[in-house]
Amino acid sequence: MSRAQEVGFSTEISTPEIPQVREMSEASTRALAEAAVMKGIDMSWVEFALCAQTDPEAFFPDKGGGDNGTTRAAKRICLECFVREECLNYALTMNEDHGIWGGLGVGERRELRKKKAAA
Repeated sequence: MSRAQEVGFSTEISTPEIPQVREMSEASTRALAEAAVMKGIDMSWVEFALCAQTDPEAFFPDKGGGDNGTTRAAKRICLECFVREECLNYALTMNEDHGIWGGLGVGERRELRKKKAAA
């Protein structure tokens, strides 16, 4: 099972020409909401995330995959997303250690955390 499937994202592919808003599964939505509430995070941004309208597998590349085409495609989608900042804040607050969140990969978020801690 992929990380995307673990967090409840659909693995169906939709083409950019026909964007379809996907709803997260009830269980994953509930799990995200519960975890966020415990940390005081507003999750209302999720319904506007572009990743929910595209192939979610692109946002959870295989470990060790590096900066492959899939990762770059996901990051390009993030650049166009209106809720990129909220997504990144969520990933940083929740110490999300998988996937592309807010346009940054795991290593990039780790570096950002170090910079923020040093400031």
